[in-house]
Amino acid sequence: MALLSNILAAYSFVSENPEGAALYFVSGVCAGLVLTLAALVMRSSCHTDCCQRSQKLLKDQESSSNSSDSEDGSLDAASDISVRRHRRFERTLNKNVFTSVEELERAQRLEERERIIREIWMNGQPEAPGTRSLNRYY
Repeated sequence: MALLSNILAAYSFVSENPEGAALYFVSGVCAGLVLTLAALVMRSSCHTDCCQRSQKLLKDQESSSNSSDSEDGSLDAASDISVRRHRRFERTLNKNVFTSVEELERAQRLEERERIIREIWMNGQPEAPGTRSLNRYY
């Protein structure tokens, strides 16, 4: 029952004050966009920080393994997991995505066709205004 009364109160407010309702709506959308942008910035900055830390840990591990003959496993589990994830990602980059020679040839032909179409499109565009000479007689 309370939900129904709240819906009716919101409807009466919107019908009486359409400008105020629009202002609240737009401010809510803007606040949501700002929060989303902040979340994306935090995600990207944390991702780059984690990558830099894992690279530093790899360098430290290599230098410590070179300086001592015995490996004591001094890295914590979290950094070891991040290093494994990074290595797994690098391995997926090196894999061949085409399973057969025909697929590879088809992809190369398609890429060449797209390049040719792009060149035709760029060469077929009219010149930008003002680039021609002002002389009527070329």
